[in-house]
Amino acid sequence: MKEITVQELKDKLDSGEDFQLIDVREDFEYEMSNLGGTLIPLAGVLIESEKISRDKPVVVMCRSGKRSAVAIGQLEQLGYTNLANLQGGILAWAQEIDPDIQVY
Repeated sequence: MKEITVQELKDKLDSGEDFQLIDVREDFEYEMSNLGGTLIPLAGVLIESEKISRDKPVVVMCRSGKRSAVAIGQLEQLGYTNLANLQGGILAWAQEIDPDIQVY
């Protein structure tokens, strides 16, 4: 499974790169803190897979990187080949990029 660091994600965001960010956390987690990605909680990833691009890079994130890895495993079974897991999730983002972001 391909992975990217939070610094690599920040670089993508800062440069305006064309990619999709999918957040597989729950609604309450997303409301507390998010990076502007599309919210598709893990339980709905397969049901809502049509919302996930096949035509450009997709970064999947969660709190720590575990749920996003599960989501990628599910999506790869549907034939997705353009997915990358955000190492450490929003916890790593708070630690390395934005210490002011609210985490739990």
